[in-house]
Amino acid sequence: MSSRPVVSLPPASPIAELYRGHHGWLLGWLRQRLGCPQNAADLAQDTFVRLLTQRQARSLHEPRAFLATVARGLLVDHYRRASLERAYLEALANLPVAEVPSPETRELMLETLLEIDRLLDGLRPRVREAFLLAQLDGLSYAQIATRMGLSLSSIQQYMTQALSHCYKALYP
Repeated sequence: MSSRPVVSLPPASPIAELYRGHHGWLLGWLRQRLGCPQNAADLAQDTFVRLLTQRQARSLHEPRAFLATVARGLLVDHYRRASLERAYLEALANLPVAEVPSPETRELMLETLLEIDRLLDGLRPRVREAFLLAQLDGLSYAQIATRMGLSLSSIQQYMTQALSHCYKALYP
């Protein structure tokens, strides 16, 4: 059973019409891709919530294509979160029992990791890799350049881009 609230819309709302006309189709579309009716229901609701928050209530020539595009983005987020969560749980499994954090701490840490992942999402893969090598592995720029097979000046440029991106994301 989904824990998300049911979306309640005024009867004349364009989004309400979109919901009534296409929710069932979107739910089936998501069910095919996820194989889990509960996750499909959650993502279908999230799709319409996203539309409400973005005020995308204009008339659409291709409503199903539009809904599929929004839902596809949410699917990517869903799979990214699941992948990050699996990697985190694998890392926890390798810790000595005395160092395993409490369930509350684990959830807070996972949410922090997801927020960092969202923050770094706009970076090109090579820039992101260089940034993570510096921040997580503590490598110097020269060590990163060697590991990535790039010049030191490229790594310096990547780090400038990454730090600028983070600053802009945190202080718009």
